Amino acid sequence: MRGGRPVLSTLGLPKKTKILQLYRGVMSYKISITKSGPPEVLDIVEISTPEPSDGEVCIKVHYAGINFADTLMRLGLYNPRPAYPFTPGYEVSGIIESLGPNVTGLAVGDRVVAAMQTGGQASHVCSSMNRVIKIPEEIALDVAASIPVTYLTAHHMLHYLGHLKKGESVLIHGGAGGVGTAALQLCRWAGIDKVWATASGSKLEIIESHGATAIDREKQDFVAIIKSETDGRGVDHILDPIGGDNLRRSLSVLAEGGKLYTFGLSAAAPSSKPSKIKSFLAWRKTPKFDPLRLMNRNRGVFGVHMGTWKDEDAIRGQLARIMEGISKGHLKPVIDSVWPAKDVAKAHHHIHDRKNTGKVLLHFE
Repeated sequence: MRGGRPVLSTLGLPKKTKILQLYRGVMSYKISITKSGPPEVLDIVEISTPEPSDGEVCIKVHYAGINFADTLMRLGLYNPRPAYPFTPGYEVSGIIESLGPNVTGLAVGDRVVAAMQTGGQASHVCSSMNRVIKIPEEIALDVAASIPVTYLTAHHMLHYLGHLKKGESVLIHGGAGGVGTAALQLCRWAGIDKVWATASGSKLEIIESHGATAIDREKQDFVAIIKSETDGRGVDHILDPIGGDNLRRSLSVLAEGGKLYTFGLSAAAPSSKPSKIKSFLAWRKTPKFDPLRLMNRNRGVFGVHMGTWKDEDAIRGQLARIMEGISKGHLKPVIDSVWPAKDVAKAHHHIHDRKNTGKVLLHFE
């Protein structure tokens, strides 16, 4: 998409006919990042409907999530990523249209959600059956599409890696974002009552509504607050998608035996336009962790990227538990907005401008 208009010059049909067919679902199509740059480098291109290989299913996508990682990849600041042009997207929900050989436990017509390794932002995708689970009838397709990145990432950090238990404390940076709100809900479900979360002033009520203590990241010093409210001990778990100097400061309030999870570098992309200077400064300020110092202080740092996590049994198990939490009312995905796929550039601007509270989705007709 350039200037918000679909690129359809290769389809071999009159332009008006092509547009009507594309958005009425006659044609298969995908989002394509053609090169690094602002949201206007995003294109929509026609594709042949993919055929599932051995152990795969083909899904007619209804909803696909957009995550901050997608915007960083578009800016050329996130690795690993495929070579340009490529289709981003780690999560989809939809209906199974066809099965490859040796698929078990799934059938054509099943409502499913898939945790993709990449390529999810398309009208049709193929996925390993081991990264797909059925959606319970009581969960809507848009809600299901909000799960694989936000809830899976938060659950993976707090429970799979962190073994979160009652009596522990948590600090969540970006508490009003997709992963942040998921982490807040998971903490409440686990019975954690010592939770702090940072956000901009306009979003502090979101954090407080989840029973956590809100910290205004623009006006307050989270280091001073955590040290004061924990009598200098610090917190047991810290979730940091910001990176840069924020990561260094987070480490300074990590308690003995605590775990710091780094899962992004939003400090490198404060706006929708690439800035080499701001990116360089964010990278330069990111701490270089000294293993001996971590050993002596009895603290741990985890790097988390669910798109590269290869243990599919762990993914399916965690997705199933999250589905259970939603079905029982413990977890309630927060959907900020749903954008037609043709408006993907506008959706990217929306995220970059920090306007979203919760999940941003694309809708594929």
